[in-house]
Amino acid sequence: MHGKNPDDGKAPAAPERSGAFFGRRKGKRLRSHQADLIETLLPRLALDLTKPAPADLRTLFAVGVEEVRLEIGFGGGEHFVDQAAHQPAAGFLGVEAFVNGMAKALAAIERERLSNVRLHLGDATDILAWLPAAALTRIDLLYPDPWPKRRHWKRRFVQENSIAAFARILRPGGEFRFATDIPDYAAWTLRRLLACGDFSWDAQAAADWQRPWRDFEPTRYEAKARREGRRPCYLTFRRL
Repeated sequence: MHGKNPDDGKAPAAPERSGAFFGRRKGKRLRSHQADLIETLLPRLALDLTKPAPADLRTLFAVGVEEVRLEIGFGGGEHFVDQAAHQPAAGFLGVEAFVNGMAKALAAIERERLSNVRLHLGDATDILAWLPAAALTRIDLLYPDPWPKRRHWKRRFVQENSIAAFARILRPGGEFRFATDIPDYAAWTLRRLLACGDFSWDAQAAADWQRPWRDFEPTRYEAKARREGRRPCYLTFRRL
């Protein structure tokens, strides 16, 4: 979901479905070891969406965890892997539709020997529909494609239906974290989250959305945005 070009001519045909993935599924050819990880490690960590989700998501993990979080569109996995490595008491579900991003994340997961992660290579809307109610303590959506052209705004991931899904699967008091370097998308998200009535925005001062979260690991996309002079915005919404 990070930095895809909607007009590169390589995107497959897709239905106009709010919140669905629109963009390339694969980029340049994978390195040999990356391809091996897609064939060997990914199947061991992949969620089986053909079966109902367990009522207690903690049972999905090979190690005992106290809570479960979700990151949607983790790109190369920089933030996702860092979170899992430094917070072993939490279980992390990661979704990425871009094969090359998944391959990079798998290499990092193998290197860190992580046992508290489960993955889905595909559309995040499928995961949102699969997850049970009040199952997560946090959802991260970091630098999703802003689809800047007005005719493409319906492709933005933050829509009324995805917000309703977030409200369903987050526990009361759970957090939805959103980061973007596009002011219009920040305003778009803020308006819709506050209008739905299921979330509060607890910011008290500008620093609350100008500074990253204390445990945040910057992604390569954020580094590029800063180099190009775009200022990130960090929004935290709490499930009521």
